[in-house]
Amino acid sequence: MSADPRPASGRHGLVRLSLACGDYDRVRALRERRVRPEGLDLVFLPLMPEEIFFRQAVHHEFDVSELSLATYTSLRSRGDTSFIAIPVFPSRAFRHSGIFVRSDAGIAKPQDLRGKRVGLSEYQLTANVWIRGILEDEHGVRPSEIEWLTGGLEEAGRREKIELPLPPDIRVRPIPDGKTLSAMLESGELDAVIGPRIPSAFRRGAPGVRRLFPDYRTVEIDYFRRTSIFPIMHTVAIKREVYERDRWIAQSLAKAFAQAKRLVEDTIYETAASWTMIPWMHEEVEIVRSIAGADWWPYGIDPNRTTLETFMRYAVSQGVAARGLAVEELFAPETLDTVKI
Repeated sequence: MSADPRPASGRHGLVRLSLACGDYDRVRALRERRVRPEGLDLVFLPLMPEEIFFRQAVHHEFDVSELSLATYTSLRSRGDTSFIAIPVFPSRAFRHSGIFVRSDAGIAKPQDLRGKRVGLSEYQLTANVWIRGILEDEHGVRPSEIEWLTGGLEEAGRREKIELPLPPDIRVRPIPDGKTLSAMLESGELDAVIGPRIPSAFRRGAPGVRRLFPDYRTVEIDYFRRTSIFPIMHTVAIKREVYERDRWIAQSLAKAFAQAKRLVEDTIYETAASWTMIPWMHEEVEIVRSIAGADWWPYGIDPNRTTLETFMRYAVSQGVAARGLAVEELFAPETLDTVKI
């Protein structure tokens, strides 16, 4: 007897789906069931991004998951339609703060990275695409002018999740077996390390390890004011077979993620009681709003078009994506517009 192709039934006849996502404030209402997507019963798995991305990209374990924007665009650009995304972006971050250098490597400014040995966990990580793109756009440093070494930041043996046919002028090689990027930065075997996580060598205050941009907040604010780009790191993707079986799922999820985000926006500026342990959070909110407006973390295509098009340009030029894709090609068509009354 063949297996039933229909999804598992959840509570009260709802469609049951697994959702793997970081336990962020902007999605927590989904985990806690304070927001319930129409027609869906979500099994929420709060996992770290690296685990989610590896398990989904390699094994396709989850019905829906947070997914690296770089991994997703790379797969789609090469004709792999295993996933279809919705224009929801649970992770964003400015990345000038993610460049760590040796004080004795002669790196006083970004241009000094030319010819240096720079470590990164994976060439195709979204954060690394953004950093390389910013170095080229803002400082004229091309990826081909740097020697890239890949490996685990804190654990030996990390490998790329997907194979990339890189341009011939890009030099990428793995670090030696048993080594880590953080230890090699501390010992001077690497001149710099870039990435989304802070190396333990820097956290411990290891001698000779510093940020390239010590006053990174000022640099990042200036970057945003000039470009209007708040870099997107991750999107939310549905397995193709799940989406094709019930295409209404895409819009139902998009609406639910947006509602969960609005709940945070409604409470983060509450002054009667502190919702976080940051004592000047209300002032932080006022500062962010003065720089980026009331909706500084937008979902949807239109408010993110410049950011997405810039990322796609970087991904293609760096060999992470095989071809350029229009923004509309990346997301389920049902989520590109909505009913108006």
